[in-house]
Amino acid sequence: MNDLSFVENTMQYFVVKMSIEAVAPPSNLSKLAPYFCCFSSPIFVCFVGELANSEGSVFKKALLPLLVMFTAVTDAQAASSYATYPPAGSRTVDDVMKRYSPFVEPRIKRYFESVGLTYPPKNIALFAMKEEMSLELWAEEKGKWSYVKRYDIEKISGKKGPKLREGDKQVPEGIYRVSLLNPNSRFHLSMKLDYPNAFDRKYARLEGRTSPGSNIFIHGKQASTGCLAMGDYSIEELFLLAERTGLDNIEVVISPRDPKKGKLTAALNQPFWTQILYRNIEQEARKFGR
Repeated sequence: MNDLSFVENTMQYFVVKMSIEAVAPPSNLSKLAPYFCCFSSPIFVCFVGELANSEGSVFKKALLPLLVMFTAVTDAQAASSYATYPPAGSRTVDDVMKRYSPFVEPRIKRYFESVGLTYPPKNIALFAMKEEMSLELWAEEKGKWSYVKRYDIEKISGKKGPKLREGDKQVPEGIYRVSLLNPNSRFHLSMKLDYPNAFDRKYARLEGRTSPGSNIFIHGKQASTGCLAMGDYSIEELFLLAERTGLDNIEVVISPRDPKKGKLTAALNQPFWTQILYRNIEQEARKFGR
């Protein structure tokens, strides 16, 4: 801490201390609102400590009003940052990072710290299971894959089985990469997958399917037409994590269900190559303990 910061923090601390010692009706505390804009965490801790050492009646009178004011100021600051957030259609990935990183990234860091992993990770994998409506986050460190967190899939369309053509509303099954991040999605934020990949294109050609589909995303909101809808809270975390990790270091595996429940088997009415696809998924899932 430099000298200026020390002086500022000391001044803030004594302003709060005096307010507690001379506490009058809680309404008077509103006069201190301007000071709360610049509170740092250590100052707020000192403030709560003073309250805890004060008499119970003072604690009750001062704590709740000041906490409410502190929260209100924080909300006002967040609203202010929205004012500088570009409108949809003109946002960049950097805009999204600046807007959400201050309050989303600390959550992500805690997920990694809680399982003893470094953040940001070098490699991550998203393992989605249709039947379970679940997406697991895994991270690789020192050659070992570790489970980090599970996300609920809010909405998914179609049924078990691979995507075959444009408009069939099927979520693809297979092993994919994230090809781009879309900060201007009508589903809040989105991550585009590289469907159709080489495997999908190969069997589409063999079967004469010229329109296997495209534009498959992992996105926010709770609506889906062939995509994985994660809700806004989850996609903010996944979007920021993808940017920090780097798109080249992300793998996405979409399985019809959890392979732990047993061997993946194709239905009789599905293409012959579906069983080949399921063997590939099972092999990839082994590094996730399946």
